Amino acid sequence: MGNAILQFLLILMLLFVVAVPLAKYLHLAFSRENTKLDRFFFPFEKFIYRVAGIKNLEETGWKKYSLALLFANAALLVISYLILRVQTFLPLNPGKIANMEPMLSFNTAVSFMTNTNLQHYSGETGLTILTQMIFVTMMMFTSASTGLAVAIAVIRALSSKGKTIGNFYQDYIRANVRVLLPLAVIVTLFLVAFGVPQTLDASTSVTTLEGKVQIIAMGPVASLESIKHIGTNGGGFFGVNAAHPFENPNAVTNILHILAMWCIPAALPITYGLMVKNRKQGWVLFGTMLAIFLVMLTVIYCAEQAGNPALNNEGFSSTQGSMEGKEVRFGIPLSSFFTALTTAATTGTVNNMHDTLTPIGSLVPFGLMMLNNVFGGEGVGFVNLLMYAILAVFLAGLMVGRTPEFLGRKIEPREMKLIVIALLIHPLIILGPSAIAFMTHLGTDAISNAGFHGISQVIYEFTSAGANNGSGFEGLGDNTPFWNISTGVVMLLGRYISIIALLAVAGSLTQKQPVPETIGTFRTDNATFGIILIGTVLIIGALTFFPVLVLGPIAEFLSIR
Repeated sequence: MGNAILQFLLILMLLFVVAVPLAKYLHLAFSRENTKLDRFFFPFEKFIYRVAGIKNLEETGWKKYSLALLFANAALLVISYLILRVQTFLPLNPGKIANMEPMLSFNTAVSFMTNTNLQHYSGETGLTILTQMIFVTMMMFTSASTGLAVAIAVIRALSSKGKTIGNFYQDYIRANVRVLLPLAVIVTLFLVAFGVPQTLDASTSVTTLEGKVQIIAMGPVASLESIKHIGTNGGGFFGVNAAHPFENPNAVTNILHILAMWCIPAALPITYGLMVKNRKQGWVLFGTMLAIFLVMLTVIYCAEQAGNPALNNEGFSSTQGSMEGKEVRFGIPLSSFFTALTTAATTGTVNNMHDTLTPIGSLVPFGLMMLNNVFGGEGVGFVNLLMYAILAVFLAGLMVGRTPEFLGRKIEPREMKLIVIALLIHPLIILGPSAIAFMTHLGTDAISNAGFHGISQVIYEFTSAGANNGSGFEGLGDNTPFWNISTGVVMLLGRYISIIALLAVAGSLTQKQPVPETIGTFRTDNATFGIILIGTVLIIGALTFFPVLVLGPIAEFLSIR
């Protein structure tokens, strides 16, 4: 226990060392004013504007911003689908990997465009070296930059006095050029230094201790690993993802992966505080997310360390915890931390198999994806928390008779209707398709475990798709037309309906005249508001999803304890 606490504290300290300066850098990178960064980055950005034919960089309202976002994402989606359908004819295909079939291509293209990276294929056998580079790596940059641009636009709407929220193309390109690309280069160099391969060779031949020749898949792994975590993407170069020794060789690379996927989601609330000129509120939001995360981390660590109840009842020793599906080089502490963070930050990468988690341990990834706002994915997770913050202000204001205001702007029925749409779509696209899957053999045929665990497998798949996470209970046989189409549609709805609704909220707030703070204004930059926000997040999440969790992991736990 003491060793685990030391590991957790070390990671938290390293996070603060990285997140605080990164938050200040993000503030500069997306500043409306001229900064020192412009001298270095603007020539590169100007070249991209010229090549892309972007001539108008005037700031727009939320409608034009949303249309530009949808247009850019749709174009990339079509290009990605075509690449997957013709990959066998492209260079760098020494393994003669065939074209991906249509339904799987649809699911894969949607998955990477929506920052989900749900993989119904195995990376080393389903994609060529070139496809891994020009499709997977490219889409990891573009999907992450889309989410980051949305977060900056919403924060800008809350912090400015104008009626515009920015220019999508400018925010999008800045996110890539000023943030994601430099960070990816740095992390790639560190990963290579600690043993992650970076080569254009598709495989290497080795002689085993038994004297037999074995062909081991390789490729440009480090570059993909860096952006997959920095962009909270999650797709793996290899089928077993970050449990593979080439993706994640040792404890040092494991911590690098954790810091990479956590740095931007952790920095954004601090950046928010700087942009709205209320640092206390930024730290309150950060503290809220960290408090929920630490509780979840404690639950999964204690559950996995306690071992499997069924084996304990049979007299088997549980001193090592439940090591089924986990790598010995990481153990219970780093496996638990990785699982909690990858579902909190909706990254979806895994260094252990979630299907083998104990029932109580599996409640943590379920809960974090269902809440979808504890740090969350690149930009979108923080915007989801802002949505809950506005809801908390509205509810608290009504209860105590104070004016519901957020950063000097009144919260009125229009904003609440849009927020409710975003709140309701999340459980609807998870629970509705899950019910359909249980009603047809097309869904139930994929279940590999009968009983309560089979229910968990189905619910987890749609929860992961709806939260744009991408991890899975890999016992589910999900590479079928039913699962490829259904999860593809869920990923699209989960990504874009909430984004458009939240941009509409931002646009609505820009139309309001700032209201001066008075003695009746409900404060949102103190511990009291943090507690109210935590209560709002947990109560809404529990009321929405608790019944279905009772049918899955909770019932499974009660059946084996």
